[in-house]
Amino acid sequence: MTDFLQLFFSGLSTGAIYALAALGFTLLWQASGTINFAQGEFVMLPAFSMLAFLHLGVPLLMAFGLTLVLAVIVLGFLFKRGIVDPLFKFGMMPIVVATIGLAIALRNGVRAGYSAEAYPFPSLFADTLFNVAGVTITLQDVGTFVLALVLVLGTQAFLARTVTGRAMQAVAQNTESASVLGINVPRMIFYTFAVNAVLAASAALLVTPTYLAKFDMGESLGTKAFFAAIIGGFNNSRGALLGGLIVGVCENLAAAYISPAYKDAVALVLFMIVILFKPQGLLGRAVERKV
Repeated sequence: MTDFLQLFFSGLSTGAIYALAALGFTLLWQASGTINFAQGEFVMLPAFSMLAFLHLGVPLLMAFGLTLVLAVIVLGFLFKRGIVDPLFKFGMMPIVVATIGLAIALRNGVRAGYSAEAYPFPSLFADTLFNVAGVTITLQDVGTFVLALVLVLGTQAFLARTVTGRAMQAVAQNTESASVLGINVPRMIFYTFAVNAVLAASAALLVTPTYLAKFDMGESLGTKAFFAAIIGGFNNSRGALLGGLIVGVCENLAAAYISPAYKDAVALVLFMIVILFKPQGLLGRAVERKV
C-alpha cells in the first residue's frame, strides 16, 4: 500500500504538468477552433529560453519573467498572426498540418542551433523529503503539483469570473453573436493565445528539472497532453485537469506494476478506451453536428 501511495502522489505532480499543457489545447480549440500540434514544442522553447538567460547569469525567476514576455510575443502573437490567421479561412486541416510541420521545424532547429544534448535545469524547490505515514514525498513533487493546480484553477477562475474571461468564452461559443454584442473578437482570440503561451512557459519551468532541457522533450509531453485533453473532454477546461492527472497517475502505476516499457503507451490506451465508450471525454459535452 505504501508503494502504491508513493507512486500515486508522484504521478499527481507529473499529471498536473500534463494538465497545464492539455489546458492549452482546450483553450485554443474553444476560442478559435484551432488544434496546435506544436504544443509540446511550445513548452520546449521556453525551457531553452530560460536556460539561455541562466547562462548569462540571470536569476531563475527573472529568467522566467523575461521568458514569459518572449513567449507571449513569439508563441502568442506571432504564432497567431503568422500561421493561424492566414490559414484559418481554409479550415482546420491546413492548421493541423502547419502545426505538425512547425513542431518538426522547431525540434530540428533547436537541435541544429543549440545542441542535441540534454542539459540540467535548476528546480524552484529544494531537495527536501517529507515522510508521511511511511510515504516519502519530495518537495519537488508537492511544489510542482500545487503550482500547476493553482495555474489551472486560476485560469478557470479567470475565464469564469472576470469580464475579459467571460468575453473570451462568449467568443468561443458563438463568434458572430459576440461580435454583435460589441466584443472585440480578434482581441479575445489573441488573449487566448497569450494565455496558452503563459501556461506553456509555466509548464516548462516545472517540468524541465525532471525532463531536462532537450530538443525533443516536447514531443512526448505534447502527445500525452493531447491525449489527456481528449480523455478529460476537449471542450471542457476542467477536463484537461482530470485527464492530465489520470494519465500521470496511471503511467506511474503501469511502469511499476507492469513494465517501464509500457509507460509511454498508457496515455494512448486510456485515450482509446475513452473514445470507444465516451467519445466526448469524461467531462466533455456532446455537440450535435448539423448535416
